[in-house]
Amino acid sequence: MRGNLNHQAQAALLFLLGATVLHAGLTDLHLRYVKAGLRPLLLLSGAVLIATAAATVWYAWRRPRRAEGHREPRVSWLLTLPLFALILVAPPALGSYSATHTGTALREPLGFPDLPAEGPLRLGVGEYAARAVYDHGRHLRGRSISVTGFVALDGDGAPYLVRMGLNCCAADAQPVKIALAGEVPPVLRPDTWLELTGAYSPRRTTDPVNDGPVPYFEVTAAEPVPAPADPYDDAWAG
Repeated sequence: MRGNLNHQAQAALLFLLGATVLHAGLTDLHLRYVKAGLRPLLLLSGAVLIATAAATVWYAWRRPRRAEGHREPRVSWLLTLPLFALILVAPPALGSYSATHTGTALREPLGFPDLPAEGPLRLGVGEYAARAVYDHGRHLRGRSISVTGFVALDGDGAPYLVRMGLNCCAADAQPVKIALAGEVPPVLRPDTWLELTGAYSPRRTTDPVNDGPVPYFEVTAAEPVPAPADPYDDAWAG
């Protein structure tokens, strides 16, 4: 911005950028860009940018005014438009297109947390897949299980339930998939979010993209649900 924008414009842009980052961090908007654990860093970054804007205004106010040889072009204020777009237009979460063009990123965890001894289990797609593949379903057999994710169909029309996992931000999102069997709804639309109830299946297949392991899930009931506020799952992908 130096050479094109004066200190007032610099301060305004820094303030708007800081306010935008704070807005994203204080709402669920940041979940479309970064993993939930980075929220404190976003809030800190926004506060630093706003403080920097205030310091710029103070510096410009204390600095003796000098004759300026030119006026900054007003078109430079168009740099604020991407900031307003960030606030007003949230990008959609990555969905079935990314999932079907990227191989499963399921990784073997160091261990598994304890599960309730009784009652139905509510698991994430990644946790179910990891337990089914790497723990061979030892603590899943005979249990009623619920999982929630979005639908993806491969090139042959085979259905998967998917969650995208994050290491850091949406740019590195990768899918974890489970294949569906049993009472699968006859008509499935990609990107539809479903809550599936069913049971562990010992069947396995491989991802057609990277030959990664994909376990099956035996569906007994399916119900459409709204997309969650945080569409990503950062625990089981790598």
